[in-house]
Order: sequence, then C-alpha cells, then structure tokens
Amino acid sequence: MGFASNTSTTATVPNDVAGTSHKRTGPLVIVTILFFMWGLLTSLNDVLIPHLRAVYTLSYVQAMLVQFCFFGAYFIVSLPAGMLIRKIGYQSGAVAGLVIAAAGCALFYPAATRGYALFLFAFFVLAAGITTLQVAANPYVTALGDPRTASSRLTLTQAFNSLGTTVAPTLGGMLILSGAGALAADRIHLLPAAQQALYRAKEAATVQGPYLALAGTLLLLAILFAAARLPRIVHHDDAEAAGLRALLSHRNLVLGAIGIFLYVGGEVSIGSFLINFLGDDTVAGLTPAAAAHYVSYYWGGAMVGRFIGFAVMRRVSPGKALAFNAACAIAFILTAIFSHGHVAMWAILAVGLFNSIMFPTIFSMALHRLGNLTGHASGVLCMAIVGGALVPFAQGVAADSVGLHWSFLVPAACYTFILYFGLAHAGMYRAGRD
Repeated sequence: MGFASNTSTTATVPNDVAGTSHKRTGPLVIVTILFFMWGLLTSLNDVLIPHLRAVYTLSYVQAMLVQFCFFGAYFIVSLPAGMLIRKIGYQSGAVAGLVIAAAGCALFYPAATRGYALFLFAFFVLAAGITTLQVAANPYVTALGDPRTASSRLTLTQAFNSLGTTVAPTLGGMLILSGAGALAADRIHLLPAAQQALYRAKEAATVQGPYLALAGTLLLLAILFAAARLPRIVHHDDAEAAGLRALLSHRNLVLGAIGIFLYVGGEVSIGSFLINFLGDDTVAGLTPAAAAHYVSYYWGGAMVGRFIGFAVMRRVSPGKALAFNAACAIAFILTAIFSHGHVAMWAILAVGLFNSIMFPTIFSMALHRLGNLTGHASGVLCMAIVGGALVPFAQGVAADSVGLHWSFLVPAACYTFILYFGLAHAGMYRAGRD
C-alpha cells in the first residue's frame, strides 16, 4: 500500500555520511525488507476478516472492526510516534516500531483462546508498531546513498511493499484458511454450546503459528536494524507551526485530504470484502482458501499498474490520469454489482490495477505549490489514512442492510469523488491556478 509517513519535519543526512553509499547496501536491504513486511502484514487483514467472521459468527459491521482498529491506529499513533522519534532518533524509533509490531503479532496467540476483543486489541498494537516504523524508516530510503538516486531507491522499496501486499493473501490462504473447517457460519449456532466453544477455539488457533512466526521475524529485524551502522539523520522544521486556517485555505490540500481518506477507504474496503464476495454462490462460489489466492490478483494489479503508470504519466497530466483511473474503477465496480459469475469476479479484481497510481498522485496534487507548508500538509494527508478504518465500516453497515453486492456502491461513491478531484485539478492546471 505504501502509505507515507506522518511527519511535519524534513529529514536530512550529513554530507559526509550521505556520500558513503557503497557502504549502505546491507542497511538498504534491511529497510527494503521492512517495506515488504508492513505491506504483507497490512494485506493479511483481508484473509483474517472473513476467517474471524466465520469463527465468531460476526455481522459484516462487527468484522470490519478489524480495519477500524488497524487503520484507526494511523490517526491516533502518528503524531505521538513523530514526537517519540524526535526524542530517541530515527534508528531507535524504527527498532521501537518493530518491537511494538512484534508484540501485536504475539498477542494473536492468547487472542485465539480469549476471544474477538483481544484480536481487535492485537490489531491496534500491530498497526501502532507499523505506524511508528513508517514514520522512522521512510527517511532512510533517501539517506542510504546518493541523494541524486533517492527516487529510484524509493521506487524499489515501494515495489517491495506492493510485493508484500500481493503475496500476503495467498500465503494467508495456505497457512490460515487451508486448515479452516468447512462448517458454514450459519450452522455453528446449531451446535451445543460446548461444541461451539471447541470449534471456535480450534479455528481461531490457526492464526497462532503464522503470527508467532511473524513476531519472531519482526524481532529479528529489530535486532538487525539496531546493530546496523546507519547514517545519523537529523531533522529540522520546514516552517513555523502552521495554523489550521492557513492549511485549509489551500483548496487543493482540502480536496486532496478528502481524496486520500476516500481512496484508502475504498481500496481497503474492497480488499476486506473480496473473499466473501468471491465466495458468494452467484459470483464464483469459492472456498475461503481458494478466494484468498485471487485476492493476490487485486493487490498484484496495483503493483503492475505502478509500472504502467510510471510510463504513462510521463506524457499524461496527473489530473487526467487520476480521473481516467477513477472512472475505470467505478465502471468495474458497477459491473461487479450488476453482473454475476466470472464477469463479476474479474471486474472487482480489475479495480486493483486502477488503484495503482492513486495514492501518490493524490498526495502530490494535494501538495502542489504549498511551499514551506508542505511538511505540515503532509501530516494532514497522512492522518487522512484513517479512511481505511471508517469506509470499510460504512460498507459493513450497507452489507448488513442491503446485501453484499449492493454494499460495493460505498467504494464506488469514494471513487466518484476522486474522479471529480482529478478533473478539478486538470482544470486548475490548464488555467495555471493553484
């Protein structure tokens, strides 16, 4: 997903350190693995949501509390994480983020026997660690080598982040869903109370091994990151504290913040419902394990689309490219809603391809000509990632009320605003206005 860090400062590295890029291959490998890991951990939610919904016989709204707790952490933890990192340093901050994320993964073990509430707390702790990690680790992408090649290193790390989101659903399907029982969720309540408890404990326990392994991996990365000889990154405020009124006076920033909120919400919401949608008898009737494999196509499409977008946007303005992708996303969602079978399946999966350029494009368009307010504005945009917590919740309400198919009108509405933002920015660009 490649979400940017929420920081209102500009990170720099001393010239004598930045010039030793030939010594930075090992640390860059570690940082790249970090990008891969938080992409993988974020995308695994798409596997766990239908699994926990079946285990605990949850409504769609209750199941979407997973994303509510996970992406809510971005909103709650980002600013405290930034203050912590300014106090203890970027390297120590990254180590702290890894340790917190490892603790969140470890909490999945007792959650399997304690119930859904502890799972939700584990998701929040895990996301708090990932948020702290992102705030701390992103500056190292530019610091580890020649500043002139920083953009290429950022492209590389973002590609590995996308690789993590792509492999996670297939991996989760094999490790978690393949061992899940075949008992239908609507039949669990027919079992005696003792058998219900035994069934839930057995099914919930399928997450214990994979998440303990992830906890161990994160702790190992924390040790490697702590031991690595990394450049000392310093930061400075890029402007005096910006008032809210000064930021909100920039129309492109306000529209961009709404766009980030709705884009992240729409993308995450679709991913969260994919396994249930593909398992619907009117669509593909897939088992959860089989459907998880196809979820990888959704996230993989975004990875492929980034490379296509990189080439296309050298010739096409950002606003036009964004509007085109949003229009295509809306068209495919509506196709999925009003059709059945493999047409509906491939239509909803195709949305991932058109998600590809949206986050970086909206982000850059929102910051257009903000000057020394850019750092503070970036913080506002990153806090808008909380859309990943609220939009899936709204689709959950719709799914419980009007049905799973019709609930996809919620992300379609999100992309409608993004279409408007792209067209509006293209108009401002032609007129030479901010």
